[in-house]
Amino acid sequence: FEVGDFTSLRFPDNSFDVVWALESVVHCEEKQLFFDEAYRVLKPGGIFVVLETSVPTKSPFKQGYHLYTNKIMPLIGRIFSKDKVAYKYLSDSAASFPYGEAFNNILRTIGFIDVQNKPQTLGVASIYIAKK
Repeated sequence: FEVGDFTSLRFPDNSFDVVWALESVVHCEEKQLFFDEAYRVLKPGGIFVVLETSVPTKSPFKQGYHLYTNKIMPLIGRIFSKDKVAYKYLSDSAASFPYGEAFNNILRTIGFIDVQNKPQTLGVASIYIAKK
């Protein structure tokens, strides 16, 4: 099921062994509700997995990422889509979404334990794993 469906489908408490979200939490309008529902429907000991965009923190990858997402990707978007803001949304949403330890702390606040994040592709994406 999709993130949008998560708030409209009624699952009993402790229904799932795993809940995962793949590059969709950043687009979810009611993030707190999504996280609360993910926690609620997970069985005790269940695993919550999130793959989400993030921003590299180490040089020179950080600078290369900012150059690519703020200059090159919007230029490519303009060329192919004729839209001046095409592809800028992707970098803006990644930059505004909490990542790394900030996202880990959100999950801990909800009640998840054994929270960890694993940066991928030099930090452009991260996999978050947490247990209920």
